[in-house]
Amino acid sequence: MKTCTSISGGQSSAYLAANYPTDYNVFALVTIEDPKCSPKDKKLIQMVSDKIGREFVATVEDDIILHTILDLEQYIGNEIDWVNIISFDEVTEKKGGWLPNKLHRYCTVEMKLRAIFRWWRSKINEPVEMRIGFRGNEHRRATKMIERQNENGLLEFKDIVGQHKSGRNKWQTIEWQKPSFPLIKDGILRHTIVEYWKDQPVRFAPLNNCVGCFHRNPLLLRKMWDLHPEKMEWFASKERIKGNGQWRSDLTYDKIKKHKPQHEINFDDLSSCDSGYCGL
Repeated sequence: MKTCTSISGGQSSAYLAANYPTDYNVFALVTIEDPKCSPKDKKLIQMVSDKIGREFVATVEDDIILHTILDLEQYIGNEIDWVNIISFDEVTEKKGGWLPNKLHRYCTVEMKLRAIFRWWRSKINEPVEMRIGFRGNEHRRATKMIERQNENGLLEFKDIVGQHKSGRNKWQTIEWQKPSFPLIKDGILRHTIVEYWKDQPVRFAPLNNCVGCFHRNPLLLRKMWDLHPEKMEWFASKERIKGNGQWRSDLTYDKIKKHKPQHEINFDDLSSCDSGYCGL
């Protein structure tokens, strides 16, 4: 069985890619169409456009993550495939009929899982061992993934495989990956990973995943308004569209912006759920 590393842009999955080489490396980028959120570096925009094979405007992830993946590719000496099939704008407008939220987290399915699945289908198209960068104390996250395996020990994904004569899409559920967790197996914890990346030529953002992820603590989301105001405005603007609903049931992002910060956020104290839970 061929092997693949799913890279999220954080230190853990980067450590996995650097220390547990695989046949393939893949990174799913979340894009948006708002030019106010574009990186100021035009060369970077072109490099990312070349990587994803379509025009890149902006991302709701920290722009540093773009550098992370480019740096990491040079560091490990192996290609990292960037995948992106749909922007977050298109997802909110066409896929759910309402904004994603904790109960309906279809954004991860559409922008990360489906993008990686279609890349796998075009490039590999046979069951693959997918290595995930869950750390040595993240057994709960791994267990949730393992529980979704079928009787063959594989995860399945449902996607379009063609069209019926009527013109309707033909869907099929396909076995595609067997997840594995080398960092859990070897007991690799966060401090080991942080020490490894000290003084290495790979740049990392304080947190990976979308800056306005609805899984994040409201205090952290308020901090994101200070650090990434244009990107947080993108999230808030989607809630102002009639019929879209809210990212969270308790607070709108406009209300979060009005909160006065109570204390300085220490990123090191955050749990994986506080920092965003989409690191695949």
